[in-house]
Amino acid sequence: MRHRTSGVAPRPTSRGATLEDFFTRVAHDLAGRLSGPLQFRLLLQPAMAVLFALRDGFHDAHDGKPAYFWSIFTNTARRRNLLREGWKAIGKVFTMAMIVDAVYQFIALRWFYPGEALIVAIVLAVVPYVLVRGPLNRVLRLMHV
Repeated sequence: MRHRTSGVAPRPTSRGATLEDFFTRVAHDLAGRLSGPLQFRLLLQPAMAVLFALRDGFHDAHDGKPAYFWSIFTNTARRRNLLREGWKAIGKVFTMAMIVDAVYQFIALRWFYPGEALIVAIVLAVVPYVLVRGPLNRVLRLMHV
C-alpha cells in the first residue's frame, strides 16, 4: 500500500498517532455501529425524537408559531427559550442515546470515546427532531389545521 506524501511529516497527536489516524478510527468506529450490537437503537432513538417533534410541531402549528429551527436563528429574543424548550423535549432521548452508545462502545470497542457518543447522540436525537418539527409546523399551517 502506497501512502501519499505531501512533503510535510505527519503531525503526531498526544499519543503518537497522526490526526489522520484519529479521523480514520472515528469513521471506522461510527460505520461499525451500523452492523454491530444494539442495532435497534438506530431505529428506536430517531423514532422517539420524531414522535416528540410531531407533538411539538402540532403544538407550534396550533399556536401559530413560526418554524422551530428557523426561529432559533432569526428570533434572538426567544432563542434561549426555544433551545430550552427543544432540549426539554429531546433531552431524555439524547441522554439515552449517549448511554446506549456508551454501552455499545464498551461491548464492541472495549473503550469509551465520548466524542463519538456525542456525534451518535446528535445524529440519532437532535437531527431527526429538528428536521421534522419545523417542516411539520409549516405544512400544518398551510393546511390551516
